[in-house]
Amino acid sequence: MTIKQFKDDPLAHYSYAILSDGEIALVDPSRNPKQYYKFAEEHNAKIVAVFETHPHADFVSGHLQIHQETGATIYISEKVGVSYPHEAFDEGQSVQVGKTSFRPLHTPGHSPDSLTFVAEEEGKTALFTGDTLFIGNVGRPDLREKAGNMKAKRVELAKAMYETIQTKFNDLPDDALVYPAHGAGSLCGKNMSDSPSSTLGNERMSNWAFKDQSEEEFVEELLKDQPFIPSYFGFNVDLNRNGAGNVQQEKYRAPLHIAADKVEEGITVVDVRDGDAYKKGHLPNSINIMARSEKDKYETWLGAIIEPNESFYLAVSSVEDIDEILERTAKIGYEKQMKGVITLSGKVSATSDDFDLDDFKKNKANYTIVDIRNENELAEGLIFDKAIGIPLNELRNRANELPADKPILVHCAGGYRSAAGSSILENKFREQKVFDLSEAIKDFKEAEKV
Repeated sequence: MTIKQFKDDPLAHYSYAILSDGEIALVDPSRNPKQYYKFAEEHNAKIVAVFETHPHADFVSGHLQIHQETGATIYISEKVGVSYPHEAFDEGQSVQVGKTSFRPLHTPGHSPDSLTFVAEEEGKTALFTGDTLFIGNVGRPDLREKAGNMKAKRVELAKAMYETIQTKFNDLPDDALVYPAHGAGSLCGKNMSDSPSSTLGNERMSNWAFKDQSEEEFVEELLKDQPFIPSYFGFNVDLNRNGAGNVQQEKYRAPLHIAADKVEEGITVVDVRDGDAYKKGHLPNSINIMARSEKDKYETWLGAIIEPNESFYLAVSSVEDIDEILERTAKIGYEKQMKGVITLSGKVSATSDDFDLDDFKKNKANYTIVDIRNENELAEGLIFDKAIGIPLNELRNRANELPADKPILVHCAGGYRSAAGSSILENKFREQKVFDLSEAIKDFKEAEKV
């Protein structure tokens, strides 16, 4: 068997195509299936199976579209309870794709319905572990309290993960290749390795979850310091359980407005342009969630700041950017919420306040400093004394906690998130100056080290 790994960098998501004897199986595919179709064409092969390890929370899977366009069978655990066309696939069953045999292991812990797929051919074993076993860690067990309509609790799932790690991989060889659904940067777990794959033997030696420990010790370690849960996670679980619509059709439904200088009042505008361009001119009620390259975590912060089913306009720099931004928006299933896609007129009148960095350095006490880093970052200590810590994903709902008696200075850890944070507060504090420290935060972090 030949295994092709595909990576979606902004979401740190791995998906897979397994080729054997002219047939292809996909594991945890992304929303847009084009890359898998291209792989099939290049190898003159047919996609015959789609294996879903579980209903993912952080991205929308293209499994249903792939089934409709290729006739491939979707294999997923009966425990998920889906109604779209599929083959229930659970422990004790197996299926052949080309010369490769696939069998599922029930590996609950991240979710109660998680599967790991064991692929075997001619003495070679590969494990597609979904969000159960990552490289260097295991999946977080706390999503199903808030994500989707399932009621599993975090402690119950953490205990299930302990049982999974203790028992489910015991009969598999050390040289079995481990292919997870996510890597470092994903919010589906913590402290993951940058390595895209590993072997089971390496994980048994280096992954903390395989160490000799009690259930209580395991659960305590697993539950602590997990990252925040974006608002869209529950929405994506339910969307994946129902099956998403055709991405090419859905993402182009929103109308296009060229050189717009206004939109209807009360609707948020998500402006994806660079922060400097945004500050020079934007529409009222805009939030600057930058999408300059794949290094920007646009998908995550769109889904963390904008609520599922909340209407919004999407403002882009140029018509040349539309396809890419629509593609990225559809990854988390937010394309139906768009009221329209707009390019901006030169007449847009809203601007951001000019920031005097030297004045701030000399007179920090004259500013209300807002630290919008995540909770685990805030727990490590403030960068500025007397700063008010409110994580970015909570800022829209907690802005009224901030005093309005001084100019407001917003910062994060590197300069990306503060663009969104300062624009949110600009909308809340119309009569007060709001500044974005942006990448200048690095000067203060370096000074702190000296």
